[in-house]
Amino acid sequence: MRRTVFNEDHEAFRETIRAFIAAEVVPVYDEWFAAGVVPREFYLKLGELGIFGIEVDEEYGGAGIDSHKYEAVIYEETARAGVSFGGSGVHTLLGLPYVKMLATDEQKKRWLPKFATGEEMWALAMTEPGTGSDVAGMKTTAKLSEDGTHYVLNGAKTFITGGVHADRVIVCARTAAPREDDRRFGISLFAVDTKSAGYSVGRKLDKLGLKTSDTAELAFVDVKVPTEDLLGEENKGFGYLGTNLASERWGIAFGAYAQAAAAVRFAKEYVQERTVFGKTVASFQNTKFELAACQAEVDAAQAVADRALEALDAGELTAAEAASAKLFCTEVAHRVIDRCLQLHGGYGFMNEYPIARLYADNRVNRIYGGTSEVMKSIIAKSMGL
Repeated sequence: MRRTVFNEDHEAFRETIRAFIAAEVVPVYDEWFAAGVVPREFYLKLGELGIFGIEVDEEYGGAGIDSHKYEAVIYEETARAGVSFGGSGVHTLLGLPYVKMLATDEQKKRWLPKFATGEEMWALAMTEPGTGSDVAGMKTTAKLSEDGTHYVLNGAKTFITGGVHADRVIVCARTAAPREDDRRFGISLFAVDTKSAGYSVGRKLDKLGLKTSDTAELAFVDVKVPTEDLLGEENKGFGYLGTNLASERWGIAFGAYAQAAAAVRFAKEYVQERTVFGKTVASFQNTKFELAACQAEVDAAQAVADRALEALDAGELTAAEAASAKLFCTEVAHRVIDRCLQLHGGYGFMNEYPIARLYADNRVNRIYGGTSEVMKSIIAKSMGL
């Protein structure tokens, strides 16, 4: 399909990323998959390549490009190769927007140079055991010390992507009790140094998919967080979280579309090589019809993902539009990847084939960043229902 979302600079970047993946990721990816984590030093290579600094201002060592289109290229190229960059996606997609939006000049000078190089990896800790999508129901607390120099952080978080390798984590915690008329009040954001006393990383969670992405449980026992590490204003954290949910949901939508496109590519290559009953699997009408239907769905998902990307870059992507894009693209990817795995037969169930890993990786897209059911609620509300 003809696309207008990318220009020559993006395509040149694509060639760089594709070559990097072929040289630095594909040869060792099976080792990463078996280990269940990407080596920490790999993130330094991403920093050297300039990936983490694309949207960081030039004065802090970045390229100062205010666009998510380079991220979109990375989604497409990692999916195309059947690999991932581990938990590094949260560093830029989830961590950076909060720093750019909320950090003071002093905080930016302290944090962003090492953010851009990968020396200091960031993660976001929002979800708690037992709360799920109910962010306002969080129990983690941060109480200001009597002398006003620091907060004392206590609580636990779970499902924290990038949590094992993170050097600094944006932790959402209650600094005040909820109001009777506003249970969202009282949440604040803190950029917590993971080397702090009382901060601990619990289990590295054993997930169905996303095996190379480090996802962990975190615990805080009387962790002292300096007041200068408060992000934004006290008690306004819930509003900040809502501001960045649209970009997070776009990222999941675009990543899902890219996975669906990759699945069609994997299946097409497989059925052209595999023979059964003396003929290639690709020669059967059912195969052609299945892949044609999958391609049509991918084309539609690409259009939705691209439209959301343009709106995001223009600062116009609404919560309802982001929810709609996430719902549509993730549901399409679910159907397409399942059908493409079916075309692989028994080999589609083997982890040595990228379609099997893709099938497992894709499942979480309809859960994290807000479930499909939450997306439907947001869309319905925007319809006046």
